[in-house]
Amino acid sequence: MQRPLDVLGSSTDKKIIVRTKNGENIVGTLRAFDSHINIWLDDAEIQGESSIKLGKVLIRGDSIVYISPGQ
Repeated sequence: MQRPLDVLGSSTDKKIIVRTKNGENIVGTLRAFDSHINIWLDDAEIQGESSIKLGKVLIRGDSIVYISPGQ
């Protein structure tokens, strides 16, 4: 059985989708994370009717609803 941080660690340098509490889906390449699930993404963009490119972002762990593998 894998722990959640181990699963997240296996997603480093891969595309992930982060759903935030304000309802945004942010897609990007996972570069790093910490024990508070603060997430650092490269090439991030907000998905929606029109994509908004963000570049490098740090998403606080307390604002994340879920993290999913990218498509």
